Amino acid sequence: MADVVDPSGAIAGRRRWRGAAVGCVVIVIAAAALEYAMGRVPICKCGYVKFWHGVVFSAENSQHVTDWYTFSHIIHGIGFYAVLWLVARRVSLPLRFVVAVLLEAAWEGLENSPVIIERYRAVTISLDYYGDSVLNSVSDILAMMGGFALARKVPVWVSVVCVVLLELFVGWRIHDNLTLNIIMLLHPVEAIRQWQQQI
Repeated sequence: MADVVDPSGAIAGRRRWRGAAVGCVVIVIAAAALEYAMGRVPICKCGYVKFWHGVVFSAENSQHVTDWYTFSHIIHGIGFYAVLWLVARRVSLPLRFVVAVLLEAAWEGLENSPVIIERYRAVTISLDYYGDSVLNSVSDILAMMGGFALARKVPVWVSVVCVVLLELFVGWRIHDNLTLNIIMLLHPVEAIRQWQQQI
C-alpha cells in the first residue's frame, strides 16, 4: 500500500537502485570469472597484495589494487556518465549505471585478451604487460564506478577539470595517460614512444 501513496517515487527509486546493485555485482563476478578462465591470475604472481603499485616498468604493474592506470578508469566513469547522459538521458540513472559497468567489464575482458595484450606490448611502453590480475581488473571496474558517481554529483565543469588535471598529472608523472594510450593503440607515433621511454 505504501507504494501507491508514495508521492515522491522514493520507494520505486530505491528498488531500481537495489536492482542495479544486484546487476552490477553479477556483471563484476562474471567479468572476474571470465578473466580467470582466460588465464589471468587472481592476484599478483609475487604472492602478495598491495593497495598501490607505482612502478610502471615492472612485472607487478596492473597486478595490485591500484596503480597509475587506475586514474584512467576514473576518467572512463566520467566519460560513460557524460555519453550516456547525452544519448540516453531518458533512461533511468540506475540503468545507465548498469550499462556503464557492463561497458567497463567488456573493456576489461577485451583488454585482457591475447590480441590486445600483444598490441600493448608491441606499440606502447607496456613491454612487461601480460594482462591484469583479476584483482586489478575488478578494482578498475570499481574505479570506473567511482568516476561515474563523481560525475553524477558535481557540476560539469568540475568533471572536465578533473579529467584534464588527471590526464596532465599522470602524463607528467609516467609519460602515459588515457589519451596517449588510445593514440598509441590506434596509431602509434614513434616520437611519443621515444618520449615515453625516457621515464
